[in-house]
Amino acid sequence: MKLEQELKMSKFKSEWHRASLNIIFTAYWLNDKVKELLKPYGITAQQFNVLRILRGQHPNPLSTNEIRNRMLDRMPDTSRIVDRLHKQGLLDRNVCKNDKRLVDVCITEAGLKLLAEIDEKAGPNIENNLYGLTEEEATTLSNLLDKARG
Repeated sequence: MKLEQELKMSKFKSEWHRASLNIIFTAYWLNDKVKELLKPYGITAQQFNVLRILRGQHPNPLSTNEIRNRMLDRMPDTSRIVDRLHKQGLLDRNVCKNDKRLVDVCITEAGLKLLAEIDEKAGPNIENNLYGLTEEEATTLSNLLDKARG
């Protein structure tokens, strides 16, 4: 559906204004789709992002600061997300040997198993959200978004 229909707007200040709103609207739309796919697994999109970051680093630990720097949504409550995932047994936390002010975080086997299950059952659907585009269009879109961010 066109942005004008979704937002019930017929005029924009400029094409840059329309494009900006379209990016924001689409980001929320994609986020809502991912939330729905993750709901049966009892984790949020932010928690999913943290687990994937840790899986990519596995078996090496990451500090909460480094996790925050790698997140898609760099909100300040990374420590709370880590705490919740720790309570669920999906990751381990230990005081950093090099800097006692930091916490080293590693994904657990339970966290790896959960991600494997999500990859198998919901993973394809997460990517399917953009299957309305050809692979070439998806590449062009990614390149244009990279260009917009400078």
